[in-house]
Amino acid sequence: MFKKISSVLLAMLLLVTLVGCGSKTDSAEGESGKKYIIATDTTFAPFEFKNDQDEYVGVDIELLKAIAEDQGFEYELQPLGFDAAVTALETNQADAVIAGMSITDERKEKYDFSEPYYDSGVVMAIKADNDDIKSYEDLRGKKVAAKTGTEGATFAESIKEKYGFEISYFDESPNMYEDVKTGNTVACFEDYPVMGYGISQNNGLKMVTDMEKGSSYGFAVLKGKNAELLEKFNAGLKNVKESGKYDEIVNTYIRTE
Repeated sequence: MFKKISSVLLAMLLLVTLVGCGSKTDSAEGESGKKYIIATDTTFAPFEFKNDQDEYVGVDIELLKAIAEDQGFEYELQPLGFDAAVTALETNQADAVIAGMSITDERKEKYDFSEPYYDSGVVMAIKADNDDIKSYEDLRGKKVAAKTGTEGATFAESIKEKYGFEISYFDESPNMYEDVKTGNTVACFEDYPVMGYGISQNNGLKMVTDMEKGSSYGFAVLKGKNAELLEKFNAGLKNVKESGKYDEIVNTYIRTE
C-alpha cells in the first residue's frame, strides 16, 4: 500500500513539474522582441565616454537610449573601442555599432547604415601654446597624429603626400592628444565636434584650421542583416527629432559658442 501511494504521489509531482515547465516555456516564447547587442567606442567624447560616476554617457549613448525607448526594443551596450566594435560586428558578436561612425562609400560595401544622425567634419589641432603651426604647409617634414579608422585619419592620409608629413596612429583620442602635447607629433586630425568638446574641457589643444567637410555619422549593421533593427533606429530617430529630444541631447554635449 505504501509503495502504491508513493507511486501516485510521484506521478502527481511529475505532472505538476511538467505543467510548470510548460507554462514557463510558453511565457518565454510570448516575450516580445530580442535584446540587441550594440557595440560602441570607449573614448570618443562627446559621443561616448565615461563620466565621473564611471558611467558611459554622450550623444551616441543618450540617442540610442531615447530611440530604444521610443521603439520599445531592448539592447545591451558593449563599449569595446572602435576597431574592436567593428570586429565584433563583422564576426556576428554584435548586432550593430554606434560609435561616431562616418558613412563612407567604402564602408557601405560591408555595412548597412541608418539615416545620418550627425553631420561632421575634420579639423587640425595643435598644442595650445604652439605658435609655429598655422596651416597644412607648416607640416612639411614633421609627424602628425591620427586615430585609427576615423575620418580624421582618412583626411590626413589624403593630404600627406601634398604637404610632406608622416602619420602616427593611435587607438584612443586621449593618447593622441597627449602625443601632441608632449611634442612627439606637432598636430592631430580630429572630428570637429570631438575636438570642440575636448577644447571646452581644457584638453590643452587649439584648432588652427577651418572644418573640412566630412561624412555624416550613422548607426551600422552588417550588410544584409538586422534590417528590422535598422528600421527601428530610423523610425526612432525621426520621432526624437520631431519631439525636440534630439536637439536636447546634442546641445547637452556640443556647443558652437
